[in-house]
Amino acid sequence: MTTPAAAPPAPLPPGRLRLVILAMSLGAFAIGTTEFATMGLLPQIADDLAVSIPQAGMLITLYALGVVIGAPLVTIAAVRVPRARLLVLLIALIGVGNLLSALAPDFTVLAIARFLAGLPHGAYFGVASLVAARLSPPGRRARSVSLVMLGLTIATMLGVPASTALGQSIGWRSAYVIVVLVAAASTVAIWRLVPEPEGTGATGSIRGELRALRRVQVWFALGIGAIGFGGMFAVYSYIGEIVPGVMGLGERAVPLALLVFGFGMTAGNILAGRLADRSVYGTIFLGLIGMALSLAVFALVAENAVAGMILLLAIAVTSQLMGPSLQLFLLDASPDAPSLAAALHHSALNIGNSLGAALGAAVLAAGWGLLAPAWTGVVLAILGLGIAGWSYAVHRRQQARAVAAAPEAEETDEVAVPC
Repeated sequence: MTTPAAAPPAPLPPGRLRLVILAMSLGAFAIGTTEFATMGLLPQIADDLAVSIPQAGMLITLYALGVVIGAPLVTIAAVRVPRARLLVLLIALIGVGNLLSALAPDFTVLAIARFLAGLPHGAYFGVASLVAARLSPPGRRARSVSLVMLGLTIATMLGVPASTALGQSIGWRSAYVIVVLVAAASTVAIWRLVPEPEGTGATGSIRGELRALRRVQVWFALGIGAIGFGGMFAVYSYIGEIVPGVMGLGERAVPLALLVFGFGMTAGNILAGRLADRSVYGTIFLGLIGMALSLAVFALVAENAVAGMILLLAIAVTSQLMGPSLQLFLLDASPDAPSLAAALHHSALNIGNSLGAALGAAVLAAGWGLLAPAWTGVVLAILGLGIAGWSYAVHRRQQARAVAAAPEAEETDEVAVPC
C-alpha cells in the first residue's frame, strides 16, 4: 500500500510541551491510583459491604476486564472525535466511574462501577501517547510518551500508598474521592492546555482504525506485552506473601517492598524514554533479557532480605523498559491507524497482569513454593523474548523489501507504508 508523503506535524515549543505532558500525566496518576489502590483496601471493602475477601477480589478482575474490553471498543466508538477533546471526555469518565465507586451503596453497584471505571483506561493512554508523540520533535517522541506514563508509575510509588493509608484510616471510599479530585484537575488542565495535533482530528473511520489489526507487527507487539510483561506480574502479585514468607521480613515490610518496586518502575520508565528514542527494538530486548535474569537471580537469593530488595528493584526497572518502547512501537507499526493500536497496548498489559497472576497462583496451589512465581516469570519473559526476536526477523525482511522497492517509490513521489 502506498500513500503520498506528508510533512510531519509541527512540534510544540519545549515550555508548552512540558505543560501539555504534565496535564496528561496528571490523568495517568489518577488512573494508576485507582487501578492499584483497591488491592490494598480489600479487607476494608469486604468488611464494610459484608462480602468475603475472594468476592472483594473480583473488583480487581472487573476493573482489568473493563480495561481489556474498553480499550478497543471506546477507541473505535470515538474514532471521529478530535483527539484533544476525546482526552477530556475520557479522563472525565474516569472521574465519574470513581465517583460512582465512592458512592456505591452495596457490592453490586461497586462491582459495576469498577468495571465502568476501567473502560476509558486503555483508550486514555493510547490517545495520550499519540498526542504526546505527535506534538514532540523527532528524537524525543519516546521520551514524551514515557513522561505521560510517568504519572502511572509515580502513582504506584506515592498515590497508592497515600490513598491506601487514608482509606484504612477514614474509610475505603476516601481513596476513590482522591481519584475523583485528581481526575477533575486533569480534566480542566487538558481542556485548557492540550491542543489538537495536526493529522489526528475527526478524519478517521472505524474501518480505517481496524486496519491496525491487519498488521503483523501490531500482533507481535501485543504478544510481547501480554506474555513478556506477565513475567513481572507473576512476582508483583504475590509480594505480600513473598516478603514475609521468603525474605524473612514482617508484614510491615510489605509497603517498603512496594515502595521499592514503585521507585524502580518510575526509574525504568524514565530510562526507557531515553533509550527507545535511540532504538525501540534494542530497548525491548534489553528489558526482556534484564527481566528474565533479574527474576532468576531473585529466585536464587531472595532469602537474603537485602539482596531480595535489590532484585525487586531490578525487576521493576527492567520490566518498565518495555512500556514506552512497546507504545512507540505500536504507533509506528500502524501509522494510518494509531489510536486503536496504541490503546490495545493497555489491553495487552492487563492480559499480562491477569496471566502472570493466574500462573503464579497455579504454581503456588501446586505446592511448588513461594519462589515458584519468580521462575514462572522467567519462562514468560523468555517467551516474550522469543516473540520479540521473531518480530525483529520479520522487520528486517520488511526493510529489505522496502529498500528493493525504493527506486520505484521515488519515481512516483510516494512513500511505502507497511501493510
